[in-house]
Amino acid sequence: MKVEQIYTGCLAQGAYYIESKGEAVIIDPLRETQPYIEKLEREGVKLKYIFETHFHADFVSGHVDLAKKTGATIVYGPMAETDYDVYSAKDGEELQVGDVAFKVLHTPGHTMESSTFLLKDETGKDYAIFSGDTLFLGDVGRPDLAIKQGEVTKEDLAVHLFVSLRKKIMPLADDVIVYPAHGAGSACGKNLSKDTWGYLGDQKKTNYALRADMTQEEFVKEVTSGLTPPPQYFAANAMMNKSGYESFDEVLEKGAVALSPQRFIEVAEQKEALILDVRKQEEFLKGHVPGSIFIGLHGGFAPWVGALILDINQPILLVTPEGKEEEAVTRLSRVGYDNTLGYLEGGVAAWKTAGNDVARIQSITAEKYAEKLKAGKIDVTLDVRKPSEYLAQNLTNALNFPLDYINQNMHKLNHTDKFFIHCGSGYRSVIAASILKARGFDKLVDIAGGWNAIEKTDANKTNFVCPTTMSQETVDAAVASVI
Repeated sequence: MKVEQIYTGCLAQGAYYIESKGEAVIIDPLRETQPYIEKLEREGVKLKYIFETHFHADFVSGHVDLAKKTGATIVYGPMAETDYDVYSAKDGEELQVGDVAFKVLHTPGHTMESSTFLLKDETGKDYAIFSGDTLFLGDVGRPDLAIKQGEVTKEDLAVHLFVSLRKKIMPLADDVIVYPAHGAGSACGKNLSKDTWGYLGDQKKTNYALRADMTQEEFVKEVTSGLTPPPQYFAANAMMNKSGYESFDEVLEKGAVALSPQRFIEVAEQKEALILDVRKQEEFLKGHVPGSIFIGLHGGFAPWVGALILDINQPILLVTPEGKEEEAVTRLSRVGYDNTLGYLEGGVAAWKTAGNDVARIQSITAEKYAEKLKAGKIDVTLDVRKPSEYLAQNLTNALNFPLDYINQNMHKLNHTDKFFIHCGSGYRSVIAASILKARGFDKLVDIAGGWNAIEKTDANKTNFVCPTTMSQETVDAAVASVI
């Protein structure tokens, strides 16, 4: 038996490959299928099943394409209704793969179709659970992503989750390994651990949601409090996973097309395409195609695209580092943005050589910002970090303007003001500045290095430091105030 976790950091997502005696299972695969197919060929095994733990909301799974290319059967647990062929396993049913078996545990709560797959080794001993979003390390799946108006509430789902955990998961032995679908950084939970796997016994001791003395009422209250609105693309991704989608190969063929500067301009105008610059923020600040927005590949690229580009069908043109064109198209498709129409051949250098204008955004050091602050030369400071980050430590003159909600809150800003923008380290602030510039704000200054640099300067003397023990109610109120 071979068990491998295939973890994708930018999505904080874990897919799994399990092999036994010439047969294999892949659980919750990513959109692009070729790496899995190549692995199967190297190992010389046949893919028997593709297990889906639930209808994912934060990424588009590769299950449909992978099934078509390999002939493997897609398996869901009970209550999963799809527009493509699947095998709907019964609760408690066991599926044989080589010398091992997977027991299907229906664990509704995160969603109604959520299921956990219990792997039994060659001796029949419970070895590991692939828990999807039912159980994370340090947390459980949020119960508000699959609510249906008039049918089920987040409280209803939380009750289901309480029962699932206590009747299906907690009775398992402490030495059972927990392989969740996500780790820290995922928006599918509130307090996920940085660890990507662990033992169930440890979770029983440390995970707040698995406390043995916890009442159902306490559980419902704790798992439903402090939930920020889910990213807007979640609903679209869940629907794609349920209904099917365009072949990834076709998406890549359409999107990884080199366009001369002139053709780039023509496509942008004809298709009303958004120009997305995925280079490093320092490069974007020095010079970019006018009207483009920045979301760098080196950061939390796909989740930020999903949070900030409101139309999942938006035509997109790319400005990329050389050799990163296919990667950009691929990572966009992982969150359902399949309408990439090409990339700027030769990048910004070719754009300038063709005689086109280049836009820039001013950036200053944290030390320079501190001098201006001391001299009273700052109009408005925008802190685009999350409310919880802002509450923990902030500049008293700074307005919390979280990047997550920039589209909803932009109307509150005055075009005549000059905005000095910072985040934690300098990535999010450039995203925010690029969006504001594309929407007509032209008095923008990025503070390089963000809060990490600011707190080392004289500006830090004006900090207001919140207690590290701030209540959840305080955080909830802060989030509510900016939504």
